[in-house]
Amino acid sequence: MLVILFVTLLAALSMATFSAASAHADEVGTEYDFTLSGNVKFNGEALDGVAIAVDGNGYTADTVTDAAGKWAIGVPEKGTYEVTLDEETLPKGVVVAKGGNVIDTEFGLTDRKSVNFFLGEGTRNTVSFFDQFVNRFVNGLNFGLLLALAAIGVSLIFGTTGLSNFAHAEMITFGALMTLVFSVNLGLPIWLAILIAIALSGVLGYGLDTVIWKPLRRKGVAVIPLMIVSIGLSLALRYLYQYFFGGSTSQLPGAGMTDLKFGPISLSPIDLASMGISIVVLLAVAFFLLRTRIGKATRAVSDNPSLASASGIDVDNVIRIVWVVGAALAGLSGVLWAYFRPGVSWDMGFQMLLLVFAAVTLGGLGTAFGALVGSLIVGLFVELSTLWLPSDMKVVGALVILILVLLFRPQGILGRKERIG
Repeated sequence: MLVILFVTLLAALSMATFSAASAHADEVGTEYDFTLSGNVKFNGEALDGVAIAVDGNGYTADTVTDAAGKWAIGVPEKGTYEVTLDEETLPKGVVVAKGGNVIDTEFGLTDRKSVNFFLGEGTRNTVSFFDQFVNRFVNGLNFGLLLALAAIGVSLIFGTTGLSNFAHAEMITFGALMTLVFSVNLGLPIWLAILIAIALSGVLGYGLDTVIWKPLRRKGVAVIPLMIVSIGLSLALRYLYQYFFGGSTSQLPGAGMTDLKFGPISLSPIDLASMGISIVVLLAVAFFLLRTRIGKATRAVSDNPSLASASGIDVDNVIRIVWVVGAALAGLSGVLWAYFRPGVSWDMGFQMLLLVFAAVTLGGLGTAFGALVGSLIVGLFVELSTLWLPSDMKVVGALVILILVLLFRPQGILGRKERIG
């Protein structure tokens, strides 16, 4: 039975621990056992009111230094965190040495980690709005491409079955988890681990369709009950991941590489590889849908399943292939998302799911190319919106754009007014 095999696979492979914790920034993590702290001074004089922010492992918090120049922020777990000093809050003429206002730090054996910034005299260098715009535009394009890999799978499944699959988030997570297991825990080369993870993701999609979705379709279960089943499956898989893999966040090999500078654009080698892989795979999917026999059959089933069946197309076989392809794309998207975040955690797919559905709806339900267009728009807006909005609000901004587009074009950018079948 698939569920037993799936649980057995997770039990055999689970060796890492992950976490996703959150707390309100105003609490400054006083309820946690682990603490990041420091002392901001210049020429022996304590600096009061300097803003410090901590981000990592799904947790963010900020504070300011006290009259003694000290600051402390509690965090939910040991791990790697990004500590940022806001240079705008430093006194005039004081800068962070060599622009090092962002420090990546990791806990050792103790429950407390000291983080100190080196200050000096000088003129603060600021990045122009244009340079920030260009850099975030490229990062938004990178995010939009990996988002498209997941969104196309959701769109293909919806187009052929009418199902809004909430468990797609766990397919995304599955790809990242399997990559971590085979690369970090079993010591395989990262490229081989990724290929195995994608293959296993496809097998997962095939198994879920065979054991759950195909029997339900044959019984004529309506779309709404199917969607509720997908929500329950999503919850079950998500907490199954947490049970076997724990609640902490871990990094894939190669994460945290030094960025390369291309004028105002700052990208790591992993970012460049991610964009290249996404473009190649998306072109391959386009070729599959437009030029291959099974791709044309997929489009026919999406347009009208009854007519496609009457024309001699094996609808069940097409749907099964769509589940395999959609799950494999979701697994690859999870790997790239793990590098983009960065980190692998038990609920990472769920964190991305809302944007996936926004992209699919924005582009047009059931259209793969609409999902691509919607993903690029959402990815670009999420990154560019941080030029004006707090980073915590960027997802909300993307949903506002979705609402505005649907008010004027309810079927989405490339969607049709009515979905046949």
